[in-house]
Amino acid sequence: MAIPDYQTLMLPLLEWLSDGKAHTTRQTYDHLIQLFNLTPDEANQLLPNSNQAIIENRIGWAKTYLKKAGLIDNAKRGIWQISELGLKFLQSKPTRLTNEELMHIPEFVSFKQSSSATPTQTKPINVESENTPTELMDSSYQEIRGSLVTDLLSSIKTCSPAFFERLVLDVMLALGYGGSRRDAGEATRIAKDGGIDGIIREDKLGLDMIYLQAKKWEGTVGRPEIQKFAGALQGVKARKGVFITTSNFSNEAIDYVKHLESRIILINGSQLAELMIDHNVGVSTKQTYEVKQIDSDYFEEV
Repeated sequence: MAIPDYQTLMLPLLEWLSDGKAHTTRQTYDHLIQLFNLTPDEANQLLPNSNQAIIENRIGWAKTYLKKAGLIDNAKRGIWQISELGLKFLQSKPTRLTNEELMHIPEFVSFKQSSSATPTQTKPINVESENTPTELMDSSYQEIRGSLVTDLLSSIKTCSPAFFERLVLDVMLALGYGGSRRDAGEATRIAKDGGIDGIIREDKLGLDMIYLQAKKWEGTVGRPEIQKFAGALQGVKARKGVFITTSNFSNEAIDYVKHLESRIILINGSQLAELMIDHNVGVSTKQTYEVKQIDSDYFEEV
């Protein structure tokens, strides 16, 4: 079963609390996960940019919206309980509960207006989205990141082979290999022979070396090219290699490296761009948003 959206969770959550008893956050999560027959994989599936489970995020937002509408109380940290208004609402035997229904409650309307307004204008209130605010932010972030990956790849493909080799070196340094740039420069040689483009230290002491091949290609890199690289590694008795390309690898090439004695890592163009973004190579931060939450410990009186 698909993970239910936060609006679908609202009525089952309110009905779970209808006994009037206080329920912990964990009890509520477990009940709703069981109610919707979620598999362990579904229950543990994380948001794209967070260590929080999707289902827990959606239950949390369902709880927040019900609380803002006055249907539940959260008088004590981690404890949920239905309110008098919530019990009265359930007496009407509702078959659904979404943002549209909550918009009939003045307290919820005030909440939505205050959270949607800017200092100079009031934005239309969106009650139709099935995504939580967290998911909407994640989705926008992924869209921006995807566009940046495309732009980075376009820029990489227009640079010279020598610049591409330096770019690969910068990425490896950012990943923690090679020690300092000076150390990496001394340990790296762009030899252009035997299928090896360069060598870099695996650690600052140089206890092991990683052999590199960097290819600016438009077409798919097939198994023959990887075989040449693997042969070159055997020729120098190397155990570790990284093959980086601006294009992609064929399925045969990907399967081939799984059965080699030497360890070869394949990095395609998109993965290279992702690594550049994650480790700030060739990119700069344009804007930062901080998502904050209440520090409950601060408000606990001794």
